[in-house]
Amino acid sequence: MSEIELSKNLASTEADIITTLKTIRDYIRWGASRLSEYKVFFGHGIATPLHESATLVMYALHQPYNLDDCYLSATLTIAERQQVVAIINKRIIERKPVAYLTHEATFASLPFYVDERVLVPRSPIAELIEQRFEPWVDEQQVFDILDLCTGSACIAIACAYAFPEAQVDAVELSTDAIAVAKINIEKHDLTGQLCLFQSDLFKQLPERKYDIIVSNPPYVAIQEWKELPEEYHNEPEMGFTGGVSGLDLVIRILADAIKYLTEQGILIIEVGSSAETLQQLFPEIPFYWLEFERGGDGVFLLTAEQVKQYHKLFLSKI
Repeated sequence: MSEIELSKNLASTEADIITTLKTIRDYIRWGASRLSEYKVFFGHGIATPLHESATLVMYALHQPYNLDDCYLSATLTIAERQQVVAIINKRIIERKPVAYLTHEATFASLPFYVDERVLVPRSPIAELIEQRFEPWVDEQQVFDILDLCTGSACIAIACAYAFPEAQVDAVELSTDAIAVAKINIEKHDLTGQLCLFQSDLFKQLPERKYDIIVSNPPYVAIQEWKELPEEYHNEPEMGFTGGVSGLDLVIRILADAIKYLTEQGILIIEVGSSAETLQQLFPEIPFYWLEFERGGDGVFLLTAEQVKQYHKLFLSKI
């Protein structure tokens, strides 16, 4: 169905919906059914149509997502009903992730501004940050942290909260993404602790050593990206694709990290669906694949010693 046909189809039932449905609860339930009926894709941090519908309804009504249940039976005005129906229909027609409609996403329990210039934050690395990377580091000995490919700066900012005494550097190549990162750094009042660099990975970064280097770089193979649901194609391709194999940037990080890690430092990189490809490319390397209680995979850890040990091998694959 074309976008025009879809718009007409949705509009044809709008009057009946607005007349029949009255309460907040009605519209959350209806929105969930509508999203399921039109098979929108849920892969941006909100797992179910009910939760996504609630997010959109509350946003349209200028209410918090955790609004007390006692208000769910409140009757909406006609104007409010129209606003709710409009944003649910917009989600279906345009296939944009919810965060682009609300301009807000949550990562590591922190709020972030997002728009189409950056990927929607959703990395399982949030769980590691909340645990302060234990047991891999002694949090009292973490003084310098580097976040490569920072995007919205969600990982860097979450690290700054987790390690308030540490200096956090964040690196990003995209000018558009840097603009969003600056919004978030200012939003969280971290301009004194967090330094943002425009750089192609390590290239324009001053030489210094880090106790933690963490990265969620572009790691999707080009062909795989082409086959992703439409919602992903509303996000910037630059944040997704890592060449034919998906690992172009990952290998560069592995090859250059040796210069920037302290002796006791750790390197953590998310490679998602390219995990199997990476392990096949380096069968002799004992990547430690991290596990997450809240779901997610494809994140590995190497110690500085291991990065040094396999440095020549990483260089050979560039």
